[in-house]
Amino acid sequence: MEFTSRQKKGIILVALLCSPWLLCQAWIAVGAPDEHINSMPTSCPEDSANCAHLGGDATYRMDGEYTLTVNLSSTEMWLKVERYIENVDADTMVEDGPLNGVGIHYVHFVERTSFWRFPDDVFVLVSALDDDTCSLELHSQSRLGVGDLGVNPDRLEELYASLIG
Repeated sequence: MEFTSRQKKGIILVALLCSPWLLCQAWIAVGAPDEHINSMPTSCPEDSANCAHLGGDATYRMDGEYTLTVNLSSTEMWLKVERYIENVDADTMVEDGPLNGVGIHYVHFVERTSFWRFPDDVFVLVSALDDDTCSLELHSQSRLGVGDLGVNPDRLEELYASLIG
């Protein structure tokens, strides 16, 4: 198949327009490889602008009223977590639960920003308090950069609304 001069110029133009995105994807692949994190982060680094945390002993960059003790069994809540991960098409890195048969579920998954595809690590810990009640802890953190333009707090808001609603 032979291309005309105009088609060749069009192909070159498309390649030039796509090259910043492709270079960014290569940078992300090298600079932010997947890492399996087996335990829940307990907080964000001090003065971090690329992390958000809700629950446990620390809430960071979350401006709202949150009920983290929920009137659902840990199993019912875990099904909601799994649905959320499926709906956002995230990649699960680590999933444990119920740990030692005591109704504690943990997951580390990766969500990516829409256009640039920056990876953000998201963690959920669901702990049974009794047969009908559980507690939540949520954490989202960007792998690259010093800021997230509010993506991580927004992500935790969306995750929280999905789990509580």
